[in-house]
Amino acid sequence: MHDKLKQALELAISEATHREFRIEGRQVQGGGCINDAFILSGRRTSYFVKLNAADRLDMFEAEAAALRALAAASALRVPEPISCGLAAGQSYLILEALRFGSPKAGSWQTMGCQLARLHRNSHEQFGWHHDNHIGSTPQHNQWAADWAAFFREQRLRPQLERARRNGYHFKRADELLDAIEELLAGHSPTPALLHGDLWSGNASFLDDGCPVIYDPATYYGDRETDLAFSEFFGGFPHEFYQAYAEEWPLDSGYESRKTLYNLYHVLNHANLFGGGYAGQAERMITQLLT
Repeated sequence: MHDKLKQALELAISEATHREFRIEGRQVQGGGCINDAFILSGRRTSYFVKLNAADRLDMFEAEAAALRALAAASALRVPEPISCGLAAGQSYLILEALRFGSPKAGSWQTMGCQLARLHRNSHEQFGWHHDNHIGSTPQHNQWAADWAAFFREQRLRPQLERARRNGYHFKRADELLDAIEELLAGHSPTPALLHGDLWSGNASFLDDGCPVIYDPATYYGDRETDLAFSEFFGGFPHEFYQAYAEEWPLDSGYESRKTLYNLYHVLNHANLFGGGYAGQAERMITQLLT
């Protein structure tokens, strides 16, 4: 980290916290594929910092806004955003550095209950105050009263159009878009405050066992979308889902809808990473239309 960037981050933290901060240590953090990430340590405290290109500032601003909204719901612990901005030709997001540990007895149940309580925070419409990102992909969030229309026009259609530009051609894509109303017929969810990108890589526990979620792609949508994606990469333990259901049972038909909801994420992974995700998306489309 060159001196100009270091000084700018020290100043940003000092101004945001009203306490002088000087970087005494820097530890590179792995596990991400979108940003460069570090733990910056001072004499008394540490901060988690993400860096990206200057034109990615809006992504960091949206993430900070989402974390503040999730924190205001007083349901699940999230890292506190400290500052975001531009420094030395790069965009940055500074968060509190959390001390992670392992789940304790009852930790997964607590997370399930707390997620249900987060979802109880509702809105009159589906969407968000501004667009944000799912990974590094732009995510549209214009307000809409109809969930099926919102999911079709602001989730699946943009991903399918992006996939075409990336050279993927799903034979029954248009047929799927025309079928969304039927696939979601009879399902009238309440707009729920969502994490938006909830999988095992974006959820953990503090050293005292307290559940914590991070890296959100927040909007008001069907709460089932959070549950569906949480199952995708191996899923959370059974006690998490059991505790959620005890706090707020899922509507009938979830098992069929979760394939539709997870298609959005699989398409996004195909657009971001390629590999076998396009083939997986093709199979999911076929399954949905069978």
